[in-house]
Amino acid sequence: MQAIFLDTETNGLDPNKHKILEIAYKIIDLYSGEEKESYHTLINQPESIWGKSNLKSLEINGFTLEEIKKGKQEKDVAFEVIKSFEKNSIKNENSVYICQNPSFDRAFFFQLIDSDKQNILGWPYHWLDLASMYWALTLKKATQNHSYFPWETGFSKDLIAAHYKLPKEEKPHRAMNGVNHLILCYKNVVGFPYSTA
Repeated sequence: MQAIFLDTETNGLDPNKHKILEIAYKIIDLYSGEEKESYHTLINQPESIWGKSNLKSLEINGFTLEEIKKGKQEKDVAFEVIKSFEKNSIKNENSVYICQNPSFDRAFFFQLIDSDKQNILGWPYHWLDLASMYWALTLKKATQNHSYFPWETGFSKDLIAAHYKLPKEEKPHRAMNGVNHLILCYKNVVGFPYSTA
């Protein structure tokens, strides 16, 4: 079984109005924790899209129009992702997506490769989130040994990291920073059963 640990950066929160600016993912073997592939790119967007940006989103990710103009075209990114997934035999039967906020990332990922195309390719339709994993495991521990409940510790990725005494995600928030931090948190919350590291 493998997971696509995925993060996106965008110019806003509304996938009907805003666009994906950056995508990163790592394909990880869920037994060993071995990294099978890593992918990262900026995505070029026209000035007309940039003009509709949510300034708070740009403040968080720190992107400028000049940076985004250096990105690849959406169709080229879609082609590269499809080739990467084919190379790694990504299928619904053997893979899942893991994200911090899958409802957000999924909506923007669909801008690159729509759900019909993903269906035809047999890609995973399970999008898992770290917060729910943390919630379930922490709640179980709390009822067994009277420790903190997840709503007492908080369950944002940075608060989960703090609970495990891990560093916060690097700033500005960029997609590969998000992926690396997500994997670090996952390793500490859930773990890889046959990891030697």
